[in-house]
Formats: sequence, structure tokens, C-alpha cells
Amino acid sequence: MTSATKGNELDRPFRIIGFQQVAIGGTDLNQLRHFWCDILGVEAVGSYTSEQENVTEEILQVGEGVAAVEIDLMQPLDPEARPRVDSPPLNHIGLWVDDLSSAVRWLTEQGVRFTPGGIRPGAAGHDICFIHPKGNESAPLGGHGVLIELVQAPASMV
Repeated sequence: MTSATKGNELDRPFRIIGFQQVAIGGTDLNQLRHFWCDILGVEAVGSYTSEQENVTEEILQVGEGVAAVEIDLMQPLDPEARPRVDSPPLNHIGLWVDDLSSAVRWLTEQGVRFTPGGIRPGAAGHDICFIHPKGNESAPLGGHGVLIELVQAPASMV
């Protein structure tokens, strides 16, 4: 039995249901919007700004219904401040999870490192939290260089 197969046998109290979003950062939101909306034809469905998260973003959507995936175009409000939502340009991926609280509790017990802030409302109105790209001494498991957003799936998806 391979380690990949073995990992699926764990008694996990949650399921990853699908992709919720892909977040792309840049220094010029107008250029990002021009490429994604004007050139590729992806529909803009909203916007979000947060000084605490150092971001202004345009929320786009591909697909419909439960199969819809957000593409969040992000620009830092202050290019010298953290977090740097434009670096790396592929900022993070978002995954739908059927039970966010159970997922965070169980993943923490497994040694997964989360970013500060805990579970909180996200830009699209769903509860979210982030798995840190890197582990540390107290929580050695991270996203292997990828920031991963866990997003509470709406009841219609579960």
C-alpha cells in the first residue's frame, strides 16, 4: 500500500469537496482586470477591500451554481506592507470543506500550521481560514509552499 493510499484511510471528520477559488496578485489591479475580464471574458461579480489584509480585490467567477469557481484578482493597498498579496503572483488556492471547524481542529491535531486569524468571515461571505505555506517547530506541516484557504461550503453543497 502506498503512502498516498494510506493517507486516505485516516478517520478524517471532514471532506474537501472541490475548488472554491484561485487568487492571483499583482501590483496593478487595472492590468489584471483588463486581462482576465476584457481579454479572457471572465465575469466580474464583486469587489472587496481590507486594510487589515492589505488588499483590494476584484472577484470574478467562472462556471455557475455549485460548480462556480472564484478568481480573485488582488492588489496590495500598500506595496511595502504585509501581507504581500502580489508575491507570489499565484497567491493562494481555496478549497471547499464540508465542516470547517472539525477540519481545523483535526488538522491542528495532526500538526498542520495555520496563519494567524483563525476562522473568520471571508470576502465572499463564507467562513474561512488559511493553512500556512510552511510548517514550523510547533506545527511542522504546511502547504509545501502554497497558501491554502479552507472555505466552509454552503449547506447546498454538503
